[in-house]
Amino acid sequence: MTGTPEHDTPAHDTPGIVALRARLEADLGGAARAWLDQAVAEAAAHSGRPERERQGPVPTWELRFAEAGRRCGPDHADAARILLLHAANATTATLTRVYAQGTAAERRAVLHALPHLVPGPETLPLVEDALRTNDTRLVAAAVGPYAAAHLAPHDWRHAVLKCLFTGVPVDAVADLPRRARGDAELARMLGDYASERTAAGRPVPGDLQRVLSLAAPGPTAAPAAPSAPAGPVTGEE
Repeated sequence: MTGTPEHDTPAHDTPGIVALRARLEADLGGAARAWLDQAVAEAAAHSGRPERERQGPVPTWELRFAEAGRRCGPDHADAARILLLHAANATTATLTRVYAQGTAAERRAVLHALPHLVPGPETLPLVEDALRTNDTRLVAAAVGPYAAAHLAPHDWRHAVLKCLFTGVPVDAVADLPRRARGDAELARMLGDYASERTAAGRPVPGDLQRVLSLAAPGPTAAPAAPSAPAGPVTGEE
């Protein structure tokens, strides 16, 4: 991605990062905590190097990023990876490379890290890529706070529909009440989708009425149909 700004200033500990670190320190065993402390120190030592100088062998901290699931356990892998990206002050180019080369679990961690690292819309292509997949864990991560802050209205509406298509609970959609409120175009799209499902004899997703009530307050004309339970959000670690 040419022309995108790098993050030249050190990443500051936000309340979210502080809370993430505190939770990990409380939950991880001694060996895992020691591993994470060392990995974060390695990432911090690498911070600030221009991307163009990061040629040759893969930096040690990126190897640690890949093994975080094994070292910290699948329940803590996302948080550990976010801390590593933050400590490395990962640039747009770094985030893009790590995302492109990573497993689904590693890509999910990159998506969760975006609001902690990227103040502008430079990494929206990563969100857009995740929304093109049918991996529900990636879709859920893609509609988090970064998307709420930066996705254009047209793309955000389609992201909400993607959640309905794939069974991702709309609770995953950050800032849903604010962005959906009074959105007549979203209400139209939801109504069309409900009508298509009903005409085909297929159940309407249970979350659709909830979003429709936000987009079009008051009585709605959504076709009555059996609600389908939200599918499980699954993905590799």
